[in-house]
Amino acid sequence: MKTLPKEIHFETFSYLPPLTDQQITRQIQYMLDQGYIPCVEFNETSDPEVHYWTMWKLPLFSAKTPQEVLSEVQQCRSEYSSCYVRVVGFDNIKQCQVMFFIVHKPNATNNSFGSGYRY
Repeated sequence: MKTLPKEIHFETFSYLPPLTDQQITRQIQYMLDQGYIPCVEFNETSDPEVHYWTMWKLPLFSAKTPQEVLSEVQQCRSEYSSCYVRVVGFDNIKQCQVMFFIVHKPNATNNSFGSGYRY
């Protein structure tokens, strides 16, 4: 039996291999298909006890494509490259967050083609 190397796990997807840009795009598309409202947030740390992250901008109420969300992620990442960046999906019926995942870790060296959307 092989064990995983010791590393800090942040959220649900952190136990999986790093998501590719295409997989992140599909997650965001799922979020939009479910009618969730995407939002980009950032924070200097992603400790589990830190519940409040800073919103990059207002939630993307009018977002129709994953590319709109990813462009906001890229803008946030370029301005706050030393912070963690995550995408959050809000459910306007339940009025709560229903999904979120980290799309940028500071000083991550495993980004494909320099895109920065990976963990």
